[in-house]
Amino acid sequence: MDSEYAIISARLVGALIAGGLIGLERSYHGRPAGFRTHALVCIASSLLMLVTVYQWEWLPGGHMETIRTDPTRMAQGIMTGIGFLGAGVIFKVGVNIHGLTTAASIWTTAAIGILVGAGFHFPAMLSVMLVLGTLAIFRWVEARMPSQYYAFHSIRFDRGNAMAEEEVRALLANHGFTVANMGYGITNDGTFFEYRMILRTRGPGNTACYAATLRGLDLVREFSISPTGD
Repeated sequence: MDSEYAIISARLVGALIAGGLIGLERSYHGRPAGFRTHALVCIASSLLMLVTVYQWEWLPGGHMETIRTDPTRMAQGIMTGIGFLGAGVIFKVGVNIHGLTTAASIWTTAAIGILVGAGFHFPAMLSVMLVLGTLAIFRWVEARMPSQYYAFHSIRFDRGNAMAEEEVRALLANHGFTVANMGYGITNDGTFFEYRMILRTRGPGNTACYAATLRGLDLVREFSISPTGD
């Protein structure tokens, strides 16, 4: 019995360490679900799997020969239930969606907890290293690899004194932007005419230069530029 307690303790502590390592990376980058959240998710997943692994300890009379249970059903329940926690860290700011990577890390942490609880230590520890590599190293690679940057952009003019679309496109092109798509609208009070579009560029610094130019244009009444990203 003492050896079983030692194994259970080791698995729960291992889950704490595994979840904590992933959570530290999230906390370092100021994400809403960080060290404590990931550690608790991993411990809970491991604990629930231990309930299944050591089911003969709590089944009535311990008559395993007369009761058949499917351990994978517990894992399925954990991965389904963790969805509500992942959904809680996804939020919308304007037209941008944030928190998807953190939600994915919570879901992955739950899977790692299941592995630790079931005693599959090698794939669990390998998964921790792969997840940390994905969150940390891939961030570095992503920041340095050539890629296109996208931003949602709206710009307003007086209804009777709006800049022509060709001029807007030319202004954007001069600052290194191309327009992925463009929409048009008039505000509810009928005062302003508005262009709405998605911009694409290879230089993230172009946004600041373009915003400075817009601030100096008397025709422009309002504008917003919202870069997309995690």
